[in-house]
Amino acid sequence: MSIRDKSCTQDARLREVFGIPVTDLYERVADPDAPAAVTRALELRSFLALAEEQVTRIRDRVHEAMAPEHAMDDLSADDLRMDAQWLEAALSARDGYRTALDDLLRTMPPLHQQTRRSTRRAQQTVNTALPPASATPAPERAGAARSRR
Repeated sequence: MSIRDKSCTQDARLREVFGIPVTDLYERVADPDAPAAVTRALELRSFLALAEEQVTRIRDRVHEAMAPEHAMDDLSADDLRMDAQWLEAALSARDGYRTALDDLLRTMPPLHQQTRRSTRRAQQTVNTALPPASATPAPERAGAARSRR
């Protein structure tokens, strides 16, 4: 299953901000002239969807291990400890991606005001002028290397 098809807790917020469904946003980002903010938002959304999927898998694994129909002898403190560490890492990643996405959506301009990516950039030039040839001559030893003693 493609990450585009996985649901994410921020999909409604993305639709609210951009005014179109997430699947349409992914199509829009395929255009090379898509605004950079939309591309970044969808990258963060993809990372968030994966982190949320990890949290769900770990939660389900713990619930399965703790189900009443499972034998008590099958419980492993080491397995549960490892799952707790994995869950902590997955929750930390999820929170980081959610915060980054929230910050991006809060600070970016509305979609209709965003500029497109520029494929051509104006080259800046610096104009300089050399002094006239009749200017003060250079000192006699100008540019000469110092002699060693």
